[in-house]
Amino acid sequence: MNKYNLVNNLSGWLVFLISAIVYLLTMEPNSSFWDCGEFIATAYKLQVTHPPGAPLFLLVGRFFSLFASDTSNVAMMINAMSALVSAFTIMFLFWTITHLTKKIIVGKNEIDYSKLIIIIGSGFVGALAYTFSDTFWFSAVEGEVYASSSLFTALIFWAILKWENVSEEKYANRWLILIAYLMGLSIGIHLLGLLAIPAIAYVYYFKNYKVSKRGIIYTLIISVIILGFIQYGIIPGVVRLASLFELLFINGFGLPYNSGLIFFIVVLFGATGFGIYITYKKGKVLLNTILLSIVVILIGYSSFTMVVVRSLANPPMDMNNPENVFSLLSYLNREQYGDRPLFSGQYYNAPLDTENPYKKGSKTYIKKDDKYVVSRTGEDPNFDKRFTTFFPRMYSPKEKHIKAYKSWGKIKGTSIKVINSRGEQEKRKKPKFSENLRFFFSYQLGHMYFRYFMWNYAGRQNGVQGHGELLNGNWISGIPFVDKLLIGEQDDLTDRMINDKTRNTYYLLPFLLGIIGLLFNYKKTPRDFVVVMLLFFFTGIAIVLYLNQHPYQPRERDYAYAGSFYAFAIWIGLGTAAIYDFLKKKLDGKFSSVIAVLLCLIFVPGILARENWDDHDRSGRYTTRDFASNYLNSCAPNAILFTNGDNDTFPLWYVQEVEGIRTDIRVINLSLLNTDWYIDQMKRKAYDSEPVPFKMASEKYTQGTRDVVYLIDRIGDYISLKQAMDFVADDDIRTKIPQATELDYIPSKKLKIAVDSAKIISSGTVSPENADKIVKEIKWNINRNYILKNDLMVLDLIANNNWERPIYFAITVGTENYLNLEEYFQLEGLAYRFVPVKTKRNNGYIGSINTDVMYDNIMNKFKFGRINDSTVFLNEDILRMSMNLRSNFYRLANELINENKKDSAIAVLDKCHKLMPDKLVPFNYFNLPIAECYYKLNKFERANEIIKILVNISQQNLKYFFSLDKTQIKLVENEISKNMMIIQEGARLTKRFAQKELNKKIEDTLNILYTEYTTSIK
Repeated sequence: MNKYNLVNNLSGWLVFLISAIVYLLTMEPNSSFWDCGEFIATAYKLQVTHPPGAPLFLLVGRFFSLFASDTSNVAMMINAMSALVSAFTIMFLFWTITHLTKKIIVGKNEIDYSKLIIIIGSGFVGALAYTFSDTFWFSAVEGEVYASSSLFTALIFWAILKWENVSEEKYANRWLILIAYLMGLSIGIHLLGLLAIPAIAYVYYFKNYKVSKRGIIYTLIISVIILGFIQYGIIPGVVRLASLFELLFINGFGLPYNSGLIFFIVVLFGATGFGIYITYKKGKVLLNTILLSIVVILIGYSSFTMVVVRSLANPPMDMNNPENVFSLLSYLNREQYGDRPLFSGQYYNAPLDTENPYKKGSKTYIKKDDKYVVSRTGEDPNFDKRFTTFFPRMYSPKEKHIKAYKSWGKIKGTSIKVINSRGEQEKRKKPKFSENLRFFFSYQLGHMYFRYFMWNYAGRQNGVQGHGELLNGNWISGIPFVDKLLIGEQDDLTDRMINDKTRNTYYLLPFLLGIIGLLFNYKKTPRDFVVVMLLFFFTGIAIVLYLNQHPYQPRERDYAYAGSFYAFAIWIGLGTAAIYDFLKKKLDGKFSSVIAVLLCLIFVPGILARENWDDHDRSGRYTTRDFASNYLNSCAPNAILFTNGDNDTFPLWYVQEVEGIRTDIRVINLSLLNTDWYIDQMKRKAYDSEPVPFKMASEKYTQGTRDVVYLIDRIGDYISLKQAMDFVADDDIRTKIPQATELDYIPSKKLKIAVDSAKIISSGTVSPENADKIVKEIKWNINRNYILKNDLMVLDLIANNNWERPIYFAITVGTENYLNLEEYFQLEGLAYRFVPVKTKRNNGYIGSINTDVMYDNIMNKFKFGRINDSTVFLNEDILRMSMNLRSNFYRLANELINENKKDSAIAVLDKCHKLMPDKLVPFNYFNLPIAECYYKLNKFERANEIIKILVNISQQNLKYFFSLDKTQIKLVENEISKNMMIIQEGARLTKRFAQKELNKKIEDTLNILYTEYTTSIK
């Protein structure tokens, strides 16, 4: 036994070493896209990240950042933290598998060499399979919370198995106290670790009680109650109780701020401390353990103290400003993100109740005159009960979501008469409950869970986000007849499909080995099977039930289910033992153990490592940082830059907060500008950026005030924007107008801004040579009936800026956020500058181009993060952003041609071609205008090369499409049209520029393709 323990411990550390080396070699050396930039920035300076916060992650990240040689290596050190905690996760997975395998293989017998080999070998197979799995590897190499969260899940599950080994010893309950403490700590990273509670409850039940049906049911109920108690009772509940004491002591007793909070903390820990003492004295072991567990959970949870302390310091990044118990409660409840129905609620087309359309929601408190004052009482919609249901899955009223609901749910519905918002009677189709369930099974379970599961253990079609279409994001296996059923014929795949690094095929081997292990676990140790199955269910399907996701998520969500994939990796390990159990009946025991381990190592983790390495290796990639720098370097000094999404905001925060790049620029996220706390932050100086010149007083935009502002269609001349802002901000003026409504409104959709041409030129907004293009005043219409608070604040800023600070909109901001000002935009890089020069849309493109500034930016200032290095893997995010780059290169080159600056235009086009060749950044539609520019410059050879590549790509695509069956062809009709259009455009360009030989080949190709298409659809 001692020899086994030594080998087991050393093997666990060996697995840790292997996985640590893998992750450190393949981790991203800088910030990644999505939330990583925000987490790294907030960790580096201990600021406040988005709700519900991750204070422990930030504290540990800050510790790792101290080892960075300079600010450019901070992100690498925090990524290394994720790599190391992921390696520890693998180590604890190994020990979990060996623990469970040993119980099956050894039982009460002695451990011989064959059993030792298979126990350790099973641990290696399962642990390394998870090491190289798609989802876990992705999180392991970036500075995000999911790697650390996985460690806590693994550690908690391993700890309960350790308790199981020593449960009859005197101080065994210390393991239970440790588990409770780990859960408290895990709250400071992510709540996924709590989902191991049901599995833990069953380990405890099986060890201490006689098993019965009633006991199994009670244990499940109790475990869910414990989970709910921690998630809803302790996490927000403690803060909610503290807020009640705070309200009583300040508003009721007239005591200073925080006196109620302090009293509550003293009472809470005093009462629990007294309870622990009494239960210890009276020998109440179980009750004493429960109280100790609650206390250590609270101690672990106390990491959130950092959130309040740092918020009180008003750092530049202070999400939700949670500096008192009321704002902290809102922060923990994620109120910023709204709510979704879970157990009962409305369908997507539910009208409001005609008699009581709204019901009172939560109250928002602010400090005022030494008391807490209600600044807003929320109003929650009260829906027509005929359109509500148990277990609602289709609830979002957004048009694109409704379209997807109808597609996934195959909705026919039941007609019900309703009164619409105009007071008119109409019929609406209420979905049937069976259709509601169809959407749940097909989309939420099938597409948003089992698809991800099969990515990890069967194979993945490509790295492009899929929304249910045939060409992107599906799971595959590499077995032709299986894949044909899933996504169609596989004989005519294009070169791009075959050579795509993100196309990974495992031939179902990891999946099948896991199923074998699952059945083996159920047969040999059914109690352990129940425990692992509960971990698998609650970290997978239960999350699906809880999240209730709508269609068209902004990114793939597989990272949320990593715990479930972890549980399946346990069964992969046990599958190795199952194969050994089969082989030993036919072969020598030691030989069968070696054969089983070697076969499983080669054909499961071996295949996973071979297939996944190239698209999980992020080493040498700096594109996120450089793209973010390019956004900032597109702007003039002291500029204000409006952004909107995660990927055009978080990386910018990172480069400013950590690497100190262009801290003179104020980045304003338009989504957050809908909140009062964010507007307040923009009014403060941040580094080299002066306060944003908002004029509206804070009480005018407090949450619940001017969240929506209506635009009154007025007949007459344009009104000054400044006057309009003064009007909407002045309650007295607005309410004194005869027949005024109680609504906040602007008295016209027709607005104007004064323009001081001398100031415009002196500030550099417009160059002197373009002075004649400056308009006397900007006049425009906002063709909307209402605007939101963020739009109102943009108008307030423009009205009071007086052309002193340059104002930019990132090119990735949606046109709905432009407020119809596009005619006054000027492209200068990756951002449009707001200028008093009017330009109409040209071929669908927005704004004019300042060629001097943009040329200098693109050719001299911009960096591209080794995008043209063949050793660097470019994922979907980067490739998608490359379309914007190509578009900008084209626009600049085309404008230079119009200005007769041909040499500069050639230089721009050549740089684009060199940076983004087809082999690294596959050509697409945006290369056609680049080819056209080359033709205009008489660079026929280069233009023809681009056209040939595009035609060849489209031809291969179409050949594949035509090989599909008729039903599948209908699913790709849009893609067929796009590819035909590219070839047609190639024919048009070659004809226009007299490339007769190439034109004839393309025309012949078109004729053949038309014939093939006609044949394929008959």
